[in-house]
Amino acid sequence: MSPETARYALFGNPVGHSLSPAMHNAAYEAMGLSARYLAIPVEDAGVIPGIMEEKGIRGASVTLPHKRAILGHLDEASPACGEIGAANTLVRKGDRLRGENTDWEGFVLSIRECLEIRGKVFAVVGAGGAAHAAVYGILEEGGTPVVINRSPDTGRALAERFGCPFVPLEEAGRVEASCLVQATSVGITAAPDWPLKGPVLSRFPWVMDMVYTPLRTAFLEEAERMGCRIIPGLAMFVYQGAAQIRLWTGRRPPVETMRNIVLERLSHEGSEKGR
Repeated sequence: MSPETARYALFGNPVGHSLSPAMHNAAYEAMGLSARYLAIPVEDAGVIPGIMEEKGIRGASVTLPHKRAILGHLDEASPACGEIGAANTLVRKGDRLRGENTDWEGFVLSIRECLEIRGKVFAVVGAGGAAHAAVYGILEEGGTPVVINRSPDTGRALAERFGCPFVPLEEAGRVEASCLVQATSVGITAAPDWPLKGPVLSRFPWVMDMVYTPLRTAFLEEAERMGCRIIPGLAMFVYQGAAQIRLWTGRRPPVETMRNIVLERLSHEGSEKGR
């Protein structure tokens, strides 16, 4: 990279599996920008600001397990970060580092591709960072979230934080909602003891999995078998990344280029596993 090349990065642990570098670098090339996006594994969120300063990194994505911890190492954070309790995006402004959260925006835009949020009920399964972003986004758009979680304590804590109802996971079948949002990692494997399958899933017209890889998770395949219309996590991943680029460059990124490169990589990975 030349000294004039703008540097951006992904911080997390692990990061080797992420498709963010391919997606971001394809976008910069399409935009005609001299920019490079790198994946940097770190075990401690506290070292991120120093690495950004040392390497001249203008903006960064933050992924697991540092989205919450990084808040304690910032000069300022957006209101969304405070509400959600996590930052997935860092923006350097002079010698100050600001946290942003584009996960909720990516979630909202991915849902909007399929159905209106305002006035509708959404069942959100989970109580971690992804669930926080989903609940926040639904409320921002005028929808009604219902938190569903296996652990009553963490589920109620999330529901109370945002002033919405809580339902234990085993009682999910009594929830009436336009869309069920799967916001845990269970969707990848659809564990045998996972109660959200069969007749329970068939109650929801739409089902979304916030996991973006694989493209069609076991959970989505089960939902489709039960007659649900499905929303893969791919669109959310692309839109949250596009929002990051807009924050860093002030320019509108090529969303379709970003979507296509991720689709290409996911399709390649799927074909490799099938051999």
